[in-house]
Amino acid sequence: MKHAASRELYAYWEERRGSRPAPERAEIEPGAIRGVLSDAFILALDGSAGHPIRLAGTRMCALFGRELKSESFLNLWGAGSRPVVASLLSILSDECTGTVAGVTAQNASGDPIDLELLLLPLGTRRPIFARTIGVLAPLNVPPWLGASPIGPLALGGRRHVGATQEKRLLPRFMTPRGRRGLVVYEGGKSELSRATRVKEGEGPSAA
Repeated sequence: MKHAASRELYAYWEERRGSRPAPERAEIEPGAIRGVLSDAFILALDGSAGHPIRLAGTRMCALFGRELKSESFLNLWGAGSRPVVASLLSILSDECTGTVAGVTAQNASGDPIDLELLLLPLGTRRPIFARTIGVLAPLNVPPWLGASPIGPLALGGRRHVGATQEKRLLPRFMTPRGRRGLVVYEGGKSELSRATRVKEGEGPSAA
């Protein structure tokens, strides 16, 4: 992650979630992430309504030259990027998988700006209240920011982040130390080839 706001929010989100896929929405304390708030936003994960923006920081609103609360997040994107962003939000909702991505835009004069997008899931017991927290922050602050609104956003390179993604990167029969039901074996290929799964509560067979 390139932007300090993205790194700070992700570190706080990781701390709050612990061993869970995502922290609860009520566990996010604005005072703990003061340095992030001007670039941060919260979305309702409601695809039928275009994922409405519930909260948007002052600098994010300044990018577009207007208050963004209640607007469709998808409508901030150009036609080519909108289906991909919708798909990323669907993955986030279904699998609790976040995304960090590069974003570009231009103002009315054609001046470009590079931004970073971070999307992170928030847990809830009721799907109707599903939310995501994120950051949309300029990597460099041009002199015209706040005076000349940007147009539609264009999505660039991206990668997934979060607990689900970390699990996928592990070898298929290994899991982080301390998880129930599996044992992690040390050593190289020769030892792994001799390793067998051990059911919870049972020891290995006697030699």
